[in-house]
Amino acid sequence: MFKVIKRLLLLTVILALAGTAVVYGVLTLSLPALDGKGQSSHLSNNVKISRDLQGQAVINANNRNDAAYGLGYAHGQDRFFQMDLLRRNAAGELSELFGKAAIGLDKKMRFHQLRKRSRAILKTLPKADKQLLKSYAQGVNEGLAQVGYASFEYLLTGGAQKPWQSEDSLLIIFSMYLDLQSATFERDQTLIQIEQAYGQKMVEFLTQPSQYQAALDGSKLMPFTGDIPTLPAQEQHMVKNIQANQERGSNNWAVTGAHTQTGAAMLSDDMHLSMAVPVIWYRAQLNYTQNAKQFQITGVSLPGAPAIVVGTNNKIAWGFTNGYIDTADWIALNDDSKTWQVNETIALPNNEVENYPLTLSEYGPVKYINKKPYALSWAAHKPYAVNMELVKLEQANTVDDALAIASNVGIPVQNLMVVDNKGSAAWKHMGGIPARKMPSELSINTNEYSALFEQNENERPFVKNPQSGRLWTGNSRVVSAIDNSRFGNGGYALGARSSQIRDRLFEKQTFAESDFYALQLDNQARFLMPWHTLLLNQLKKDKSKNKQYISELENWQQCACASSVGYTLVKRYRSALINTVFASMENKLNEQSGTLKYVKRDLEPAIWQFINTRPDSWVNPEYKNWDEQLSGAFNQTVTALRAEYGDNLQNWQWGKVNALNIEHPFAKQMPILAKFLNMPIAPGFGDSYMPAVQGKSFGASQRFIAQPGHLENAIMAVPGGQSGHPLSEFYRAGFSDYIEGKHTPLLPQTLIHQIIIEPAQ
Repeated sequence: MFKVIKRLLLLTVILALAGTAVVYGVLTLSLPALDGKGQSSHLSNNVKISRDLQGQAVINANNRNDAAYGLGYAHGQDRFFQMDLLRRNAAGELSELFGKAAIGLDKKMRFHQLRKRSRAILKTLPKADKQLLKSYAQGVNEGLAQVGYASFEYLLTGGAQKPWQSEDSLLIIFSMYLDLQSATFERDQTLIQIEQAYGQKMVEFLTQPSQYQAALDGSKLMPFTGDIPTLPAQEQHMVKNIQANQERGSNNWAVTGAHTQTGAAMLSDDMHLSMAVPVIWYRAQLNYTQNAKQFQITGVSLPGAPAIVVGTNNKIAWGFTNGYIDTADWIALNDDSKTWQVNETIALPNNEVENYPLTLSEYGPVKYINKKPYALSWAAHKPYAVNMELVKLEQANTVDDALAIASNVGIPVQNLMVVDNKGSAAWKHMGGIPARKMPSELSINTNEYSALFEQNENERPFVKNPQSGRLWTGNSRVVSAIDNSRFGNGGYALGARSSQIRDRLFEKQTFAESDFYALQLDNQARFLMPWHTLLLNQLKKDKSKNKQYISELENWQQCACASSVGYTLVKRYRSALINTVFASMENKLNEQSGTLKYVKRDLEPAIWQFINTRPDSWVNPEYKNWDEQLSGAFNQTVTALRAEYGDNLQNWQWGKVNALNIEHPFAKQMPILAKFLNMPIAPGFGDSYMPAVQGKSFGASQRFIAQPGHLENAIMAVPGGQSGHPLSEFYRAGFSDYIEGKHTPLLPQTLIHQIIIEPAQ
């Protein structure tokens, strides 16, 4: 019997090993070849594609179109499935891969008809831009063809790899509109619902300016001076977790040459986005000739598009943060408004289709909010939304050149921060901005709609070489108080992060790259200090009962540090109190398919007015008074932490509660693949409302620091590898350096692979 069992076990092991070998073999077949020679009929001269020790792609070409081909070839080899998901998501075509489970998301995206808009815009582009996109698409398809075998994602879904088209690169830019600006019109929808349920004074109270304002000119908006609105009694007051909308944002700042040892200006840029495997950015360097001039551009690209998004040409360096000005309006339709329906056909596997009837109007697609029709007019729906003008930054020589380009670039509006080797630094809005002069956070009537929405705004504020020699943005208001009424609030960040960056910049007179990197990693909890004081005072009312919590709070280190239990308590307490106080409002909005999620970041001034004045109507009926409510919020905090992490307080350390877990999309559906596909879990080292932004799967998607003309110390750290193939040597390359805060060089290091592609004879 023992021998039989032993043989069965041995057979099981052999079969498992054989199965593993088969899987490994299949995956190996889909690895791209990174060395060799090839030919293409789409090239005018030789193109060389090299990779360094981190897998950074180095493209050498004799002109920009051939360079686009080379970048496309590298993207096609390393990131095609990621690119495919981005274009399908923007176009509302995921159901063709994932079946009926994706229909809801596809309908949400089809509302914007972005495939149709991409095709229309492509027809209007200049001939040179069309050729650039065509060359890039040809490179993508030939890079993909070189791999030969479909990646494992297609094997698992049963989907087919479709060729890349020029219009798909425009969809990639639209995907960033969806990621960066959807919260703007979602926030407006929430405010419309609040106005309908509670009145305009409630909207004004909840969206009042915070004390954390960090506009570049130092201007302040007028504070709220009205009375605190009374909250009507509500039947539903169950406390729910009001999720905070992730702040698709970023940090950037700069100092002029007066504040560096080299005399060149210096830039820092870290873009905050959701993190997944593979990471969104792809490191690349383009070397090419244009008009008899040599150009070298180094930075990060977005797989699917032929441009370096953030980087440097060694004369200028540029970076972005999301602008969050108001680029969308809801128009309340009336009985006279003309509407019509179109049928959007959503493809499913096995040649099935799902029909989605979409209502349109002359102002935009139509959605019902509380059973009333509203049309969405959004910059992304306009002809100026997307173009290839960003590529012109590659050949700019000075800050002034970049500022001149900024107004015409078709991307989601960004805070452009740009510096040059001569010592200048500047900020300006770059991207599509509606030219209408009166943006609204609430709905407008049809007779208030301005035809200027159809035009791109050319007159934009900018700041160049301020007297202080310092510039900063962090998704809060950058423009003056006067310009704020013109450009509006599209969901600005609270401002705590921007003000902390500003204050840090005034602590020194001379900066090096290491100083900027230290600021990127600054996790001091300035914003939560008043909350820490509030909670500590609350707990000291019963010192014996709360002894262990008081101890943790008194030793909280004033930072989002990995070992801090006190930070976790303060952060969770703030959220629990907001959830409690606004419970009835959240329940009311939920009944109308709404939520406070998109305005939660606005609620800080209001919640402190409640704490300081303690109005009776804002006491959740679960409690008798404010003392009970404040105490109850902490009880909720402790109960939730115990349920999630057990009774041992050391398991409540911020590094464990907020551990960074960057996952492959398929690992979430098939946990057995997690260890194989995901990045290693890393302790939490930051949070919201501080320069070092980090959530469980969110944070700085890259860290870039550069002085043009002095790139030997320039930094580009990325939280993941270049390749999307789990067997690639570059799948996790760079991740550990990012986690450890190492100064990963921007410039390519030792080149270890090389492909040469020649024009076909």
